[in-house]
Amino acid sequence: MPVLKSPPTLSRSATIQVRIEEEINFRLRKYAEFINGSPTYVVSESLRLLFSKDHEFREWLTHHGDEESRLQLQGKASVAYVKGS
Repeated sequence: MPVLKSPPTLSRSATIQVRIEEEINFRLRKYAEFINGSPTYVVSESLRLLFSKDHEFREWLTHHGDEESRLQLQGKASVAYVKGS
C-alpha cells in the first residue's frame, strides 16, 4: 500500500530546480508511476509529510516563519497552494 495517495489537482504552484542523485531520480519516477502520479506530486507530498512530522522544525518555524506560516501551524488558516506563482 503506497504511503502517498494519488494526486488531486493543484490550484497554484511554484517552480524550483534541484539536483538529485540518479538513483533518487530513478526511485522518484518509479514511485510516481506506482501511485499513478507525477514526480512533482511525490516531491510535494514527501516534503509536506516531512514538515508535518518534524516537530522541532515546526517549533523553529513558529519563530522564524512569516505570519501566514504561524497561523497555519496553529490551525487558524488554510492555504491550498504553494506561494510563488
